[in-house]
Amino acid sequence: MFNAEPSWWYQAGQPWQARLLAPVATLYGTIAARRFAATIPERAARPVICVGNFTAGGTGKTPMSLLVADLVEEHGGAPWFLSRGYGGRLDGQERVDLARHTAAEVGDEPLLLAARAPTVISRDRRLGAEFIARQAPENAVIIMDDGLQNPAIAKDLTIALIDRARGLGNGRVIPAGPLRAPIAFQLAHTGVIVINGTTGSGASADLARLPAAARIPTLSAAPQPRDATAWLSDAPVIAFAGIANPGRFFTMLERAGAKIVERRAFADHETLSNAEADSLLKSADAARATLVTTEKDYVRLRGLDGARVELFGRVEPVAIQLAMSESDRAVLSARIAQFLR
Repeated sequence: MFNAEPSWWYQAGQPWQARLLAPVATLYGTIAARRFAATIPERAARPVICVGNFTAGGTGKTPMSLLVADLVEEHGGAPWFLSRGYGGRLDGQERVDLARHTAAEVGDEPLLLAARAPTVISRDRRLGAEFIARQAPENAVIIMDDGLQNPAIAKDLTIALIDRARGLGNGRVIPAGPLRAPIAFQLAHTGVIVINGTTGSGASADLARLPAAARIPTLSAAPQPRDATAWLSDAPVIAFAGIANPGRFFTMLERAGAKIVERRAFADHETLSNAEADSLLKSADAARATLVTTEKDYVRLRGLDGARVELFGRVEPVAIQLAMSESDRAVLSARIAQFLR
């Protein structure tokens, strides 16, 4: 399976690579913390909920942002998403238009968010928040997809996701480990922790060793298909995904009844080449299998050429949502309601 992250980030103990890179990691973490401390966050004209993570890689921020949008609406708010637009080439502030924009222009995640609620991309979060305030109604709530480590905007609530199986890895900062900043610093700016996944205990074990985490509400969530999945068991499946944690997607398909005969993992946000698309099509023909992928991969195929046109027409996208228990959902809902009142 493809994994852009070093495997030793999640190995027990401290491998030689982590020890070698420790001085660089210390410098990186110090710079991140000082940059945050040196910046006076700007208070946006609308409430801000940040959905982020402690580590590099995928933890389910976009599905969590969509769940937060549901809760915001339940309390009378109007969700507006603010994204950096990672992977897109457009700069400045831009409201995503599903009829006009492609993933190459605005990024794949903003297209998914825009299908749910108004979405603005902006490399500069302050300018993005100002752009939203000029257009959005008074009851709007800005939901930032990523940005826990970004000090530009004051957040009313920060939700940090952790992968249940991988947890915090070796506990070191990039490049010696997966942490995007020292964990004590990140916890100090976190209002709610959500452990995402169905298997493993890495996250729970890691948090148990951190006294500061005990003071933060810790909830659980699990990815599941948003729509009916009976069709998944009708034929063999070839599943492919270009996301940070493709294994979680494949596991979700199997739990939904899919019989996966082949898995292909690509780099996160990768746009498939025509050769890769042709290979997938030929494998599906040979196995008489249904091609299945994530919504993110599906939107990246839109508007391309060659074999990717046929792949776009044949592949079945599976929309992912995060499910929470009624009690955990109620806790998160109450935290959101506190500042919306």
